[in-house]
Amino acid sequence: MKKIFAGLVGIVLFLVLVLGVMSLLAPSDFAVEREVVINRPKGEVFDYLLLVKNQNDWSPWIKKDPKLRQTFIGTDGEVGFVYKWDSDNSEVGQGEQEIMKIVDGERIDTKLRFKKPFESTSDGYFITEEVAEDKTKVKWGFGGSMPRPINIMFLFMDFDAEAGKEFDDGLKALKAKLEE
Repeated sequence: MKKIFAGLVGIVLFLVLVLGVMSLLAPSDFAVEREVVINRPKGEVFDYLLLVKNQNDWSPWIKKDPKLRQTFIGTDGEVGFVYKWDSDNSEVGQGEQEIMKIVDGERIDTKLRFKKPFESTSDGYFITEEVAEDKTKVKWGFGGSMPRPINIMFLFMDFDAEAGKEFDDGLKALKAKLEE
């Protein structure tokens, strides 16, 4: 009986050690960025992106759950505005997005605080660049750090490809909306 117990303890310790080593080897930082060129003037595109409520028209996550519960706090388009969401769909989850900084006509920085399906915090942004008088490049991205040992998932999945697909879909919908 003591040999079986010692064997089980040894296996558990070995697994804990393996997970610990894996979490040390796995990257903990991540970044995803995609871009699109929209056939509209930069000011028009920036002003549209500045209003978080406009994401209801093109966000890939809202399309996954049209019954998403939303709360808005503050004045949309201003630093400090908070958008909260809560969904029963695990791909959408629960969290909030806050406008942290605005560089007028150039960049919008946000803080994303995810609550479900797991807790994490990321920095998001939109950057607008004039390509021509009536063409604007929009860069949409986010990045942050995944806590250990959850970062082990980066060893088994291509996070950039997974999240990037959602960003690509969102940017295609944004382009279609602004060019209609």
